[in-house]
Amino acid sequence: MTPRLNRRAALGLGTTVAAGTVLAAGKAAVAAPASSATKALTPPPVPSSLTPAQLRDYVAAVYKACSTAAGGTWNAQITVVGSDGTLMPAVQQRQDTVVEAYSVNKIAVATAVLDKIDRGELTLDQRVDVTDQIIQPISDGIFCLDQAYPSSITLGHVMAAMLTVSDDIAVRLCGLVCPGPEINEILVAKGFPNTQVEPVEGNPHRMYLGLTTPHEMHDLLHGLLNGTVISASSADFLFSLIRSQIAFTDGIRQQMSSDERARVATKAGWFDDARNEAGVIFDADGRPVLTYSMFAAGMADPDNFGATHPALEARAAMGRAWLSAVDNLSSPVAATRHATPRHPMTNGG
Repeated sequence: MTPRLNRRAALGLGTTVAAGTVLAAGKAAVAAPASSATKALTPPPVPSSLTPAQLRDYVAAVYKACSTAAGGTWNAQITVVGSDGTLMPAVQQRQDTVVEAYSVNKIAVATAVLDKIDRGELTLDQRVDVTDQIIQPISDGIFCLDQAYPSSITLGHVMAAMLTVSDDIAVRLCGLVCPGPEINEILVAKGFPNTQVEPVEGNPHRMYLGLTTPHEMHDLLHGLLNGTVISASSADFLFSLIRSQIAFTDGIRQQMSSDERARVATKAGWFDDARNEAGVIFDADGRPVLTYSMFAAGMADPDNFGATHPALEARAAMGRAWLSAVDNLSSPVAATRHATPRHPMTNGG
């Protein structure tokens, strides 16, 4: 069964970029890389030394080159933290357009569940039941593949499955303890009226993943970082999952080492011809430097859900260039450090 069936249909049953001057005098201009459905884009050249303002301009130029090469329609909000801690917009392209979020909205679902945990209404170690009714008719994801249901697992396991391997059954399990209408109420109260799941009529525990805007998803991520949305401990838990080695790697993190991937928190979502991704890039000291929220659709090869899709090739090139540019900042940004997670490899035993 194709991913096209396994996403929204199955789950329901349950600006212009201102590139500016990118490089210092004497540096070569960024050229738009060539794109195809089978060959990865070559990251544009990275300047050797950048101020935060120059990083902002470089990020904008890379985005413009790569998204243009990929084609389709892109909606995005991307910012860089300045030397004084303020957010400097690098990309604002139809950032207030309401878009289908797809699995990027699993961040919003997790935020609502963690808010209930903060208020003492839920705990990560409480158990939820995986039943035949929850599983059917979705045919992918670990809860289907293990063929071990009915079973009982902790809410912490549910959240880990939802935010790392993006298991859709995990959304249904979250719906058992935080139904769609309640998720929406929590998000509205926190200032995200356009970031909403879509409850299934007749069964509020089931939901489509719903809508957002690039601006709101960006602000949700930034609010999680600075502790204004949920508690610091709950936010750390969420970021530990989307920064883990088993989180999404086909987009922004594709052309990175394992240590570099740990410096990127990211969540992707895809269905039909849409390929979305939102997240945060940290510097080597754990400061969040760059927050991105990108929603793209209308490109060629809509049945390709792998890393060779044009949008994913474009995001892989963006990620490699942006991380390298962050490493070349000439002075640190004013942002709170977040420890880089360590995931030592093992050989069983």
